[in-house]
This record gives sequence, structure tokens and C-alpha cells, in this order.
Amino acid sequence: MPSKKVLFLASANREAGLTSMALGLARALQREGLRVAFSKPVGQSPLGLSEITDPSSAFARDLCDLPVTRSLSFTRATEFVAAGDIDGLMDEVVDLLDELDGDYDVLVVEGLVSVETDTLALPVNAAMCRALGADLIPVVNASRPSANDMGGLVRRVARQFGSGEESTDLDGIYAGVLVNKVPEGTNPDALRQAMQADLGPDLPILGSIPFDPSLYAPRLQEMVDAMGLSVENAGAMAAGRVTEVVVAARSVELVLPCLVPGALLVTPGDRADICLAASLAFLNGTRLAGLLLTCGSRPDEFVSEIMRPALEAGLPIFLSNNDTYQAAAQLAQLDCHVSADDRHQMERVIGFIADRIDVSSLMSRIGETVRPLLSPPAFRHQLVLLSRAAGKRIVLPEGEEPRTIEAAIKCAEKQIAQCVLLGDPEEIVGKISKLGLTQPPNLEIVDPASVRARYVAPMVELRKHKGLPPELAAEQLEDTVVLGTMMVTEGDVDGLVSGAVHTTADTVRPALQLIRTNPGAKIVSSVFFMLMPTEVLIYGDCAINPDPSAEELATIAIQSAETASAFGIEPRVAMISYSTGGSGIGSDVEKVRDATRLAQALRPDLLIDGPLQYDAASVQSVGQQKAPDSAVAGRANVFIFPDLNTGNTTYKAVQRSAGVVSVGPMLQGLRKPVNDLSRGALVEDIVYTIALTAIQAVAPETSVVSDGKAV
Repeated sequence: MPSKKVLFLASANREAGLTSMALGLARALQREGLRVAFSKPVGQSPLGLSEITDPSSAFARDLCDLPVTRSLSFTRATEFVAAGDIDGLMDEVVDLLDELDGDYDVLVVEGLVSVETDTLALPVNAAMCRALGADLIPVVNASRPSANDMGGLVRRVARQFGSGEESTDLDGIYAGVLVNKVPEGTNPDALRQAMQADLGPDLPILGSIPFDPSLYAPRLQEMVDAMGLSVENAGAMAAGRVTEVVVAARSVELVLPCLVPGALLVTPGDRADICLAASLAFLNGTRLAGLLLTCGSRPDEFVSEIMRPALEAGLPIFLSNNDTYQAAAQLAQLDCHVSADDRHQMERVIGFIADRIDVSSLMSRIGETVRPLLSPPAFRHQLVLLSRAAGKRIVLPEGEEPRTIEAAIKCAEKQIAQCVLLGDPEEIVGKISKLGLTQPPNLEIVDPASVRARYVAPMVELRKHKGLPPELAAEQLEDTVVLGTMMVTEGDVDGLVSGAVHTTADTVRPALQLIRTNPGAKIVSSVFFMLMPTEVLIYGDCAINPDPSAEELATIAIQSAETASAFGIEPRVAMISYSTGGSGIGSDVEKVRDATRLAQALRPDLLIDGPLQYDAASVQSVGQQKAPDSAVAGRANVFIFPDLNTGNTTYKAVQRSAGVVSVGPMLQGLRKPVNDLSRGALVEDIVYTIALTAIQAVAPETSVVSDGKAV
């Protein structure tokens, strides 16, 4: 997932010309010397009705010379949405960006075009914009009736895409607004100034593009194909375009002023006066697009003979079996999008739009060095990449549990880790079959009975200070969690994940007894990665320590900040309490206050603040009011709770009430990684916990807290 600036273009209303505006913006940015990349994550036909190659990427590559990604098919996106798996779709969208080499300054992303026949565009566009950490640029079609109040339209898009806490904070969502197809007779500059006054100076109108019919003129061949016309005389058809349609329903003298270059004249074949007038106009140098004869009728032989010089000079003639009204209705519905093979026309469109876009307000945004939010899809994508690179072997003691089996297979297929299922091989293979799955070759199944004996002596040695006899060690190794923990201890596997059917105590106790803590680590703690809609938050400790002291709480804060950094999250640590700053008194808030001072003293390089109430830590407006001088308030992404009761309750309330995926708990402070699952864990939760464990196994924690010092 790139950390470069991402600009996401989405239609604010229909027929906004999204592709041409996206490419026009890309060209304008190129003119400023920026390296621009392009992506249309989900492909669709111009009308979104058929499965064809989307032209956007082809134009971006061939005309603008941009690096581009592939597009997922519209059908595939529809399947994900129908299955309620927007997150899965976003994972694939983020994966696409790996195709870019990273040698660019800004990525321009074109969203789905909204059409009458589907409701896919809005939810998918909003999800993609969040997943990519993008700044939104809505494109408004100024010719649509719904664009009468364009400021209100822009605000509505802000609400639809979601703006976090404040739906009126347009500058926090948008990089700017593009206005397209300003109607003839409306001054584009005046319209731009009026919109700017309405929206305020912080939300720039990047461009106000007048409507030029010649840019959207379909080629005659496209008209013939779309309407099923017969070509009576091809003439100059190959180079012809329809810039205007003239329906000749009136007397010839009233039609004559409408005979202009690019006009397609529509008339019944028996209107000799119109046919002759068109022929004479063409011979006199007015390059009409052509003559469309309706009702299936042709001019009589005498009129045709008079028209012959015009036909020989190149006047195209077409025949339709429909009546004039029906033919005119078909013409009105012609798709005016530039076809994928119409490169010359698209070059004109791109240049026309780029000339009228001012990107000066974007330059400072693109040059920002502030690290972007790590969105949930980007986080999951990063987990997969890092775990693949780790190449670790992870034991799953609950090898006969169906969710665990399915997760292990997914990990094998995605090459996240080499999973080892502990359990009866026949039982496991039977369940794989019942689940309708196939056992991949890189999935190991180990019968506990076949390996248990080799760990008795090492376990006796580890527990000799407790006087553990071999018989009791063999008995304890009947528990697959204990057996798996010994496999980790002895280095036969790199980590362990359990908890789908075992309690936290069942998973953690053997790790504390056999693996033990890192040298110098006072405690083992835990964090959950909370995959919120727009970013990933870290909650700690929500699983291990019931009532940590101030010193232990400071350790948890530092451990959690280091975990955040290890997974690409720049930590801003909030020490949570029922009181903010110095407003509260009592032993509970004093503990948090003392823990904050200790953590700040131990790690002055980290952003740590407290006590902070949850809303003061997470909501910018509240943080500014309650703790205006805090660098963490309103911006926290690591939340340290004062005790297990508060932490566990909060994480479950957020997870269940808001439908948030939580990954973890991930244990911190052990010499080798062991991680616990919630017994309500979903298959995907298990998959990503396995990935976390594999990444932890690469480099055990080297910065821990010991005796009040960072080592």
C-alpha cells in the first residue's frame, strides 16, 4: 500500500464525465512536473451494463503515459457486495496497488460511475476512498437539474462518504471540487466564484469546465452500430462525427439555418425538399455529418439523381426503419463517451480539461509529509505481505476445530504461514471434506500422539524448579495447547495461535510457564487491533492484566506503542481514564496520571498523554476543548485502558455495536509469540492473528522496559 498522496475522483451526480476529468486532472498534475500514477480499481463499461475492458486505464497508459493498475471486473465487485463482503473487495483493491513500482508522487483513482441500473457505486466508492486513505474530489455535472444547488450537492456527498465526527468539515474530506459541463450561456468563471463563496475558501474549486459539444460528438460508425442503421452512402463517414442533431419536422426555410457543420439531418425519405437542401448545403462547403432517412423510405429516382453530386462529394446517407420520432429518441440516448479506440478525440478532451484545471491548491497537499492513516484494508494487506516475507511455521493446537481448519487452509493458499494443525489426522481430513475445502500441500497435520514423547524431557528440564516429574509432564502434554507451547519453546515451530475453544488462561498460562517473558520484561500484556471504518486503532490491555499498577500501566503503554510502530502505525498514545487532565481526583485517576508521567519519562520520544477521557482522546473537537495543548487529544490511535474490566468491556462494546473487526489479542513481552483468540472469532480473525504471529516471530521485541529503563 503506497504512502503517497491519493486523490479519489467520484461523481457527485450523473453523467459527470468522470474518466475525462480524472485524466484531465492527471495531465494537469503532470504539467507541474509531478510523477502521476492511475488506477480504476473496478472496471465497468461506459454505462456499467456490460463486462468489457474499461477504457480509462488504456487512455491513462497510452495517452498520458501513466503507470496503471489492473481493474477488477464489475461482476467480481458485484459478487463481493452481494455476499456482504465489502472488506474482501477492499483487500483486493489494495492488492492492485502492488502493481505500481512506487516511483510516483500522486495516485489518481477513478471511482465507479453511478448509473440508473445499480446501487453499487456509492458504497463501493466510499469504501475504496477510505481504504486507500484518499482525499476525495467530487466531480459535479453542472448541466444536471440536481446541480442547481451545487454547494448542497457537494455537502451531500460529504455525508455519503463519511467524514468521521463532523459531516460539515468539508476540507477534512475533500482535496477540492471539479465542475464539468457548464452549460452554454453560463460563465464558467462566474459559476466557479459563486460556488467558492458558498463552500468557503478552504475548499478550492479546482476547475469549472464549459460544455463543448464537439468533445462529446459520437463517430458516425458508432451511431450506425448503436442504432442498427443501413449505410446507403458511406461518403466521408469514417471521419464524421455528430455534433448536433436536426430533426426536420418543419418547412425547409425554417430548417436551412440549422444546417451547420457536424449536424445530422433527420428526415423521412420522402421529404425531397429537405434532402435537396442538405445536398446543396454540402456541395456549398457545409460539412454536414450526414443525412438520416427515416420510415424506411428513400428519395425517388428523380431526387436521387439530383443528389448524386453531393453523394459523390462525400455526404453520408443512412437509412432507418423507425419513424422520425423513434429515430430522434434513439439519437438522444446515444452514448457520448469517448470509445476506447478513439485516441485522437480523447487527447482533445484531456487537453481541453487540463487547460482549465488549477492544481496550485493541490501542490501543498501532495507535498505533505504527514503520515497518512493506515486504513483497515491497507493494514490487512500489510499483514499479508509481511507474513509472507517472514515464512514462519505456526502451530494451531485446536486443529480439529472447523474455523481453525478453514483459517489454516486460507493461510496456506495466501502463503501467510506454514500452519501445523494438531489433531487426529482422519478427523481433520474428514472435516476438510465436509467443509467443501481442499487440503493444500503446504498444510501440515500432526497427530499429537506421534510427537508427544519427545517433549517430556525438555518440559521436565524447564519445570525442574517446580519439581515436575516425567509422569506429570506426559499428562500435561495431553493438552494440545501445552504440547504446541513446547513445540514453540523447542524451536520446532515459530509461534502458536489458540483460543477458538480454549479460554485465555488456557492459552496464556503454558506460555508464561514454558516460554516465559523477554529478559527484563516485567509483565506480559496484550493489544487488539481494532479495524475501524477509516483507520486501525490499538487497544491495550484488554485480555491479560486485571488491575495493573502505575508502573505496569506505563510498561503496557510503551509495549503497545512499539507494537504500533512495528505494524506501520505512528503511535499517539492516550492513557484512558474517567477524567481528562487535572480535573478529576481519586486513586483510579491518580494511577493513570502517575503511569503517564512514568511512560513519558521512560520514552520521551513517544507521544503519550493522559489522563484522557475516551471522547477527548478520539474526537478532535472534544480534544481541542478539553485538552487544547495536547498533541494526542483528538488524534489518539493507541488507547491504554486503566484495568481489564474497562479495556475488555470497551473493546467488546465497540466490536459488537459498531460491527468492527478486532484482530487479537496479540501478546506482548514473551520471548516467542503466542497469541490468543476470542472464542467468538471468525475465520478471518484467525487468519490475521496467524499473520500477526508470523510477523512477531521475525524479530522478538528488543526494546522492553526493565527497572525503569528502556533497554
